Amino acid sequence: MKNMDLEKDLIARAVAGEQEALAEVLDGVQDMVFGLSLRMLGLVPDAEDATQEILIKVMTRLSTFRQESSLSTWVFRIAVNHLRDVRKSRFDERPLSFEHYGADIAGGREQDVGDLSGGVDRQLLEQELKYSCTNVMLQCLDPQSRCIFVLGTMFRLDSRIAAEILETTPEAYRQRLSRIRRKVANFLGEYCGLSGTGRCSCKRRVDYAIAQHRIDPGRLDFQSLQRLDNFTEAMEQLDDASQVFAALPHYRAPQQTRDWVRSLIASREFGTVLQDREEAVCG
Repeated sequence: MKNMDLEKDLIARAVAGEQEALAEVLDGVQDMVFGLSLRMLGLVPDAEDATQEILIKVMTRLSTFRQESSLSTWVFRIAVNHLRDVRKSRFDERPLSFEHYGADIAGGREQDVGDLSGGVDRQLLEQELKYSCTNVMLQCLDPQSRCIFVLGTMFRLDSRIAAEILETTPEAYRQRLSRIRRKVANFLGEYCGLSGTGRCSCKRRVDYAIAQHRIDPGRLDFQSLQRLDNFTEAMEQLDDASQVFAALPHYRAPQQTRDWVRSLIASREFGTVLQDREEAVCG
């Protein structure tokens, strides 16, 4: 109860225009928003852009938050609605499917590519490919299925909370999550070496991934992110192969995003945004 009271007080001060309180509210949710954006969009630059867009929505709508649910649930709902409608990622121009991904792996074209590492440690490149590939693989799911899978498997939300975010029933959410996990597990079991049975190997595919511009030895996006946990190396013994995704790291929002939040709150432009919001509410 004490934590809830502190949250209510913090939100009230933020809505009243206290900049430090607003910054604290955003600090508390931006890692979660970035993590969801990364899983939904697959690429770090796209996730950074989406995080900023979502945080602006959180800022300008905070006065409408009635606190009938937790702040995190409310922010999740804003983020999910935004990310399901994003049409600016690379994968909107070239949609992926499990069939396409599987055919690419089965083609064996990595055998024709020489060393493209450029002297970068190959273990780092292998890790980069592991994290890149698993996030990009999620793009084979349609946006709604991706939301369900990410909330249930990677954020491990209770079905009641996830159903509230997605505006469905817990039973419907659990049933669809189960079907999606089976679909993902079937693909991983056949193709992904991380599952223990798949034919693909990150180590073997590094140079091919560089040739296809899937990773860049000069810009290791996933290696540059700060992790929030340390369970990435120990695969958990969970119920099916789709839980490969549950062992991926969670990250802090990039420092440039954190700096952007602070600078925006202190800017003249943000004061204008707040004034426009108040006029819209009063009107």
